[in-house]
Amino acid sequence: MSTAIKIRNTNKSYGHLQALSDINLDIKKGEFFGLLGPNGAGKSTLIGVLGGLVKKDSGSITVLGKDIISNYRETKKSLGIVPQEITFDPYFTVRETLKIHSGYFGIKDNSEKIDELLEALSLTDKAEIGPRELSGGMKRRLLIAKALVHDPEIIVLDEPTAGVDVELRNSLWEYVINLNKQGKTIILTTHYLEEAEALCDRIAIMNKGKIVKVDTKENLINSIDKKLIKIQFADSVHGLNKELLGIDFNLNKEKKEIEIETAKGNLDKILKTINDLNLDIVDMNIESAKLEDVFIKLTNLGDDEN
Repeated sequence: MSTAIKIRNTNKSYGHLQALSDINLDIKKGEFFGLLGPNGAGKSTLIGVLGGLVKKDSGSITVLGKDIISNYRETKKSLGIVPQEITFDPYFTVRETLKIHSGYFGIKDNSEKIDELLEALSLTDKAEIGPRELSGGMKRRLLIAKALVHDPEIIVLDEPTAGVDVELRNSLWEYVINLNKQGKTIILTTHYLEEAEALCDRIAIMNKGKIVKVDTKENLINSIDKKLIKIQFADSVHGLNKELLGIDFNLNKEKKEIEIETAKGNLDKILKTINDLNLDIVDMNIESAKLEDVFIKLTNLGDDEN
C-alpha cells in the first residue's frame, strides 16, 4: 500500500512550548487512521502544519509524494480538512458558501457534488439560508461539506462530531465509511474513543508533542493484560466478601452483581472459584481491554517521562 502522508523529523515550537517534537509518521493511502491524544498533545498543531496554516520549524511533510511547501497548491487540492473551530462568512447562504469554496480549487460548476453533500449531511432544506440561522450541529455539518466539496483524496476530521447529535453522528460516519471504501484516506482526531475504536485501522497516540505509540487497533488493545468479568446472581450477594472468594471485586448489592478486573492468565482460576460456590448465575459477561485503557496507560506514561 502506497503512502498518503509522510512526516519526517517535524518540529514546531511556540516560544518555550515545544508543540511538536521530532514527529515521524507514515499514513497509508486508503486507510482509516486515528490520531489521538489529550488536550495540548499537538494534534491540531500537526494538522495545521499539514494544511499550511501553521509554519513548521523543521522537518518535511509530503502528501501523495509531493512536498507541502514546494507543491503547496497541489497538496492543498489533495486535502480536505474539517477544523475544530466553526467559522463562516455570514453573508452567503449554505449553497453559496459551498460554491465559493469550490472556486478556491478552480471548480466552476459542481452543483451535483454540492447536492450530494447537502443530502448526505441533511442540509438540503437549509441550502438557501445563512450560517447565522443554523444550529451548532448544522454549522458543523456545513464545515464538513466545505472540506469535501472539492472531492479530496485525503480527508482530515478534527473532532468532527463535537457537539453533534447522535442521529447526525451516525449518518456522518455512514457517509465517511463509504468514502473510505471508495479509496479515500481518512484521518480522524476525536475525544470519543469509542468512535476511534470502531472506525480506525491504525492509531497514533500523541502526548506533549510526541508520538507515543503507533500500531493497529488490535495490537494496541491486546497490549493491555486485562479482563473485566461481570457476574449477576439470582439471589442476594450480601454474604459475598473478598475473604470468601479470595478475589478482589466490586459489589453491587442492588443488582446482585460483582465485577472483577484481572489479568488474562487468572481467568480460569477465577471462574473455577465462582463455580465452586454453587450459586445460581443469571448472567455473565467477560470483556477485554478497550482503547480507552490503552490511551490512559500511554498518556500517563508520557506524563511520567516529562
